[in-house]
Formats: sequence, C-alpha cells, structure tokens
Amino acid sequence: MQMKFDLHTHHQRCGHAVGEIEDYVIAALDQGLDAIGISDHAPFFGSDKEQELPGVAMAKLEFPAYVEEVLQLKKKYANRIEVLLGVEADFLPDHVHTYEQQLQKYPFDYVIGSVHFTLGRNIFDKSRWESADASEMLKVKEAYYDLIAASAQTGSYQVLGHIDAIKGFCPEMADLKTNKVDEALKVIAKNHVAIEVNTSGKMKDCGGWYPGDDLLERAFHYNVPITLGSDAHDPQRVGDDLEAVREKLKSIGFTEWCYFREKGPVIVKL
Repeated sequence: MQMKFDLHTHHQRCGHAVGEIEDYVIAALDQGLDAIGISDHAPFFGSDKEQELPGVAMAKLEFPAYVEEVLQLKKKYANRIEVLLGVEADFLPDHVHTYEQQLQKYPFDYVIGSVHFTLGRNIFDKSRWESADASEMLKVKEAYYDLIAASAQTGSYQVLGHIDAIKGFCPEMADLKTNKVDEALKVIAKNHVAIEVNTSGKMKDCGGWYPGDDLLERAFHYNVPITLGSDAHDPQRVGDDLEAVREKLKSIGFTEWCYFREKGPVIVKL
C-alpha cells in the first residue's frame, strides 16, 4: 500500500490562512492520508517585537500554544492518522542561532527552512519585479540560491521549502540560467536535507509546482531526498496533487520519498 502524507500546512494563527489545526487533520482523514504534518510559520524570533509582521507569522506568545495544540491532536488521532509536529522557519542568516535556541525547546518532528527574504525584500513582493531588468533578476536569483545553499549547511532543517519560489510572481526567473542552482542542489544533497515538491506554486503567477520539472530532474541527478507539501492555507488543499506528484517523480526516476518523525527520515516507496 502506498503511503500518503502532506508535510506542509498552515492555519489561522499565521494570519493569512483559514481554519483551525484540527480542520486540517480532519481534511487529511477525508483525503485518506496516513500522516499529516502541521507546519505553521514560526514567529520572527530575531525581532524584538512580539509580532514583527502581523498577517505573516504568529506572535511569539502564540507559539507554545501552537505546539501544545498539535501535540494534543497527535494524541487524539493516534489511532486514525499520524499527526506530525512541524514548523516553517524563515532562514535569516543573522538569526540562525536565535531560531535554533527557540525551536530546540519543543519536540518537533521536522523543521522546514524557507527563504522568503532576499537582498532585504520579500520574494513575494510583486512591486520589486515591476521595473527589474534581466541583470537585476539574475542578481536576486543568485543571492536567493546562495541563501538556499547556506540554509542546507546549518543543520537546522530537515526539509527546505519551495526552493524555486523566487519565480512565484516573476515567472521569468525560471528561465534565467545560473550555476548557483546546481551548486545549491549539490550542497543540499551533501547535507542530506530533503526538498519538498510544494504544490502551491499553482496559486501564484508562475503556475505549476515548486520546484519545476527541470529542477526536479537535476535534484534527482544529485540524489537529493524528496518529500511532499501542499503548503495548504485552507483545509480544502490538504494533499493537493499528491498522486500527480507521485507519478511525476516516478517518471523522472525517483523510487522513494520521505517524511519525518522525531527529525529522522522515514523512507517510503513512491
């Protein structure tokens, strides 16, 4: 029997998702999943503010309650589905140690490390691309993949989130060639960090998934571990495109993927 899981989901605490955590667990049951990972945005631990960006990530005071709620649901649904405690943490080079100190307080099954900020601006800020020419885009893309590679080297993450999300509102990014992409993939493979196939790219201007087929094929070439995350911000998207992703990965040559329990990979056949 083929394993069905989804490691990347959010809920109302982050301020830009809908539904309670239990709604996502129930949706996972409805989709016939064997495991559901809850991985809402960690607070901005590097900030002195209680909530640096309301509507982007939860307040610091909310974090212990978030963890406790997931742990309670893990117990409640133990005989029906495996509920995994995860978190999506921003990779901010100047604050890696601060994040580690905070996240080590809790029994996470996995941490997703994501790059959302490059050269001082959010990658999903549409306005930054309005007047950017190819040289500026290439500069940002190369800085982005430098950060991706650096995040893989920290040892802080089991999964790297949406590793070509830089194309989200700038689809042209996908066609800009740079060796930085392959260099990052080599570093990811060397450090045995998984990348996710994140099916939320379809919600952005670029369409499709993160990463695209070309990058997935190169990830396979470098033997990068692979996992799945819908990045659902609505319970209706839990497990979105799971079977299509499975078939795509098999067509590329992947024979297995993984999820995480107590920060260790659980390898399962595709």
